Amino acid sequence: MTPIENSLGDADVETTHYWLYAPGKGACMWEDFYSQGVMGLAWEEAGDLSAYASKEAIRLALVNSSRGTTNPSNDAYALWQFANDLKPGDVVFVKGGRGKILGRGLVTGDYEYDEAQGHFRNLRSVEWTHKGEWVVDRKLPVKTLTDITDDTTLVAAIETLFEVETDEAIDDQPAIEYPAYDREDFLSEVFMSEQQYDTLTGLLRAKKNVILQGAPGVGKTFAAKRLAYSMMGVKDAERVMMVQFHQSYSYEDFIEGYRPCADGFELSKGAFYTFCKKAADDSDRDYFFIIDEINRGNLSKIFGELFMLIENDKRGEKNKLQLLYSRERFCVPSNVYLIGLMNTADRSLALLDYALRRRFAFFTLNPGFSSAGFTSYREAVGSAAFDNLVSCVARLNTEIASDESLGEGFMIGHSYFCGFVGGTVAHASLSAIVEYELIPMLGEYWFDDQEKVRLWSEALRRSIQ
Repeated sequence: MTPIENSLGDADVETTHYWLYAPGKGACMWEDFYSQGVMGLAWEEAGDLSAYASKEAIRLALVNSSRGTTNPSNDAYALWQFANDLKPGDVVFVKGGRGKILGRGLVTGDYEYDEAQGHFRNLRSVEWTHKGEWVVDRKLPVKTLTDITDDTTLVAAIETLFEVETDEAIDDQPAIEYPAYDREDFLSEVFMSEQQYDTLTGLLRAKKNVILQGAPGVGKTFAAKRLAYSMMGVKDAERVMMVQFHQSYSYEDFIEGYRPCADGFELSKGAFYTFCKKAADDSDRDYFFIIDEINRGNLSKIFGELFMLIENDKRGEKNKLQLLYSRERFCVPSNVYLIGLMNTADRSLALLDYALRRRFAFFTLNPGFSSAGFTSYREAVGSAAFDNLVSCVARLNTEIASDESLGEGFMIGHSYFCGFVGGTVAHASLSAIVEYELIPMLGEYWFDDQEKVRLWSEALRRSIQ
């Protein structure tokens, strides 16, 4: 299993990013950059940005320059992103002030430094697809260069400005080569047997909707995107979306609803509606919608009329229902798969709605301590204290599973012990897991049996001595 920072499955996944960019103060360089097919940044005192190993190094260079700026953090971040984060295929929106868009383009080249360009020596080649002046009903960020990829509402609003133009320029966006990812890759990262994987993928193909349920730390979130990638054959994050349900999540967030705007209220589309429309336009490829903590939301309220539409045999154009607000006739495409994630150890959650339960297959993820993958991982870690702690937790899980008030749904998962490959396992790291994660959990499990908590706490502490 890969380190914690890659736990959502996004390592080495290439996605298109969207950027807001100011071509000089007051957009003074826009005409020149448009004619040259480039975008540029100033701060020539920093020199060639490829010489810097970090954003902090750029910041210090700016502080020590003749300009004498005391805290140029935003400038340093913009320069770092321009040289390192921008990539061919990204979309750039040119802004004029905080309320206008002046153009749109596709990045086509890597970072270049050209002293002949005078003040704007940091360059990127760009294929400008649009030039004009469009007003946006929202204040744009002040920064010279801003990654707005995660602000999907703003990205959609700006892209809509260009819909009256020809579509060819947008369609010419360079194809992204996504990393391959298959069954073997999944099994090398997720501690599951081959038979379990084949069963899980078979269920998802047949049912279209699966809920991964299990105890804390069995890797539900870790496995979800990787499951999608393995079924797609590539790590294409554009075809995977994850949301998290909670008590305040609503139909308006999921499908559609009215939201405040400058003139009162406007009808806005929700995450699942937008995702389904995207999948419908690409019907030859599979799309995966992941719902974390699916049992924390008011499911009847969130899904609304989609209770019927998500069923496998109710998918597609022939099975449309009228949506609540827009009155649009809507269907769930057959190439959309739903993966729900559910923690079986949360006592505060009510049972799932039986109508929804019937529409999902349920697959239980158990602690993978005995799997071939985890065995190989333990050998790679090569720590006696680590082995002793894992063995102790395995015995503890037997006790938890046999407890009538708990059961298998409360066992401790293997994710607590992942991320140690590549370095020495420090005693402090193992102790922190024991003292601040496992023992507090036991205190909740056996709140009415403090002697059992004490005995197992001592056993866990002894295992890493």
